[in-house]
Amino acid sequence: MARAFLVVMDSLGIGGAPDAAAYFNGDIPDTGANTLAHIAQACAAGEAEEGRSGPLHLPHLEGLGLGAACRLASGDAAPGLEATPKGLWGAATEHSRGKDTPSGHWELAGLPVPWDWTVFPKTVPAFPKDISQLAAELAGTDGILGNCHASGTEILKQLGEEHLRTGWPICYTSVDSVFQIAAHEEHFGLARLLRLCEELAPHLHAMRVGRVIARPFVGTPGAFARTGNRRDYALTPPGKVLTNWVQDAGRAVHAIGKIGDIFSMQGIDAVSKGTDATLMQALAHQVDHAPDGGLVFANFVEFDSLWGHRRDVSGYARALEWFDAELGPILARLRPDDLMILTADHGNDPTWTGTDHTRERVPVLGAGRDAQGIGIVDFTAVAAAISEHLNVEYPPDMRSFL
Repeated sequence: MARAFLVVMDSLGIGGAPDAAAYFNGDIPDTGANTLAHIAQACAAGEAEEGRSGPLHLPHLEGLGLGAACRLASGDAAPGLEATPKGLWGAATEHSRGKDTPSGHWELAGLPVPWDWTVFPKTVPAFPKDISQLAAELAGTDGILGNCHASGTEILKQLGEEHLRTGWPICYTSVDSVFQIAAHEEHFGLARLLRLCEELAPHLHAMRVGRVIARPFVGTPGAFARTGNRRDYALTPPGKVLTNWVQDAGRAVHAIGKIGDIFSMQGIDAVSKGTDATLMQALAHQVDHAPDGGLVFANFVEFDSLWGHRRDVSGYARALEWFDAELGPILARLRPDDLMILTADHGNDPTWTGTDHTRERVPVLGAGRDAQGIGIVDFTAVAAAISEHLNVEYPPDMRSFL
């Protein structure tokens, strides 16, 4: 039986979202943001030299049609990615409101978000008083630190030492629908942080806040570093999605990365977690050993978390080149009846103003199919195509591009 692999390159947008003007980083609309094209242009101009040199080199993604998808989506050139596609290629437009992880992943899995997410105002304090008091109460502290919009790494520099001194959790948000809590794994305790987030999450979900995110860190003042023990407590999807459709058909579903968190384990049988390097090993293992008829659904988050939000162009470029080099041998081991779709959930242009996601179209690349341009499709077409490939029923109002 056929197998399917759905791989999300978190935040690898390709520009061109028709409603980008309605989304902002600070006071600047996302119109013109293009994660891939701007990285490639910076590399070609020699502006992304740290640890690498020359044009962006992504032979496997380029061969599948990444450069062609970028030109289709936005009209922008991605220097160095001009090859004629050898796989199925196109772009997808999101219709859900928002430019965050749940919106993108839920719609890719066949469920457009039917509401506007709650986001917190750019004020200090940012959170309602009752939520701040509840967070402190659940943490067993007299208060919380932060209570504002902030970059996750910058707020550790600003408040990490005070956190060690007071024991109060650091709570912050962004333009996305999130409530994030940072705490030291040793001084505060990892299990205590996870319990705090788990207990607080239902109250935020009732407000239609998409995620409560545990952001553990280690180290000392001046040398704090976030760890790989991040955990997302996401609102449960309000309906069935791709993972449910596949599981209900009696097939196995394996999640790699934060997919289990994003879907609250709905329709998921097993999970692999870790750094992106560890997740790449897990993907390779699944290509070699996943059962017939099954779905492997993976997310590689570090493009977004380590490089996009930090506006690190060279870091993002190095990560893309690493991913492409690792992907090559995996593509070579796909079976003749396998389908691997590589896509993204939103953009995070490291050349853009601010530190938040950017509203963009995303690539849709298919390995295991003959060269074919699919044009610009809806996000939900990805779920329909995976379902069609696996011969699994999916909602009749969705259109597959296969």
